[in-house]
Amino acid sequence: MPYIKVYIHFVWSTKNRKHYFDSSETRQRVWTHIRDNARAKDIFVEFIGGYADHCHCLISFGVDQTIQKVMQLIKGESSFWINKESITNDHFEWQNDYFAVSVSESMIDKVKAYIANQEAHHKIKTFQEEYEEFILKFGFQRIKDI
Repeated sequence: MPYIKVYIHFVWSTKNRKHYFDSSETRQRVWTHIRDNARAKDIFVEFIGGYADHCHCLISFGVDQTIQKVMQLIKGESSFWINKESITNDHFEWQNDYFAVSVSESMIDKVKAYIANQEAHHKIKTFQEEYEEFILKFGFQRIKDI
């Protein structure tokens, strides 16, 4: 039996970065649903959080999981659930794309702390400002639809 220990930090935003999750209660309800739904699909969410217009999710991968399939399962089902439960006043959608980066085991606690601090962090800097800084700092190509 193979033993796999791979952590991926995912970030994805709402369509057009609309602030659908303005209250912490709404955010917690959505994050809890994503975690519970992922568990039902054998996706281990190590930590989840975010802010009004985006979600961060630290996931420990299983043997047969791929980045694309995990995101499809999480984003697709959560969009459906958010609309079914009328969590938002408008029709809800996530952006098509997402960000995914591997995380070494030695950095897990720092990534969890970063995700846990999203509300305070984004009172100082918007998601868009942070994204632009990240692109410049690490030299990534711009991804239009994150």
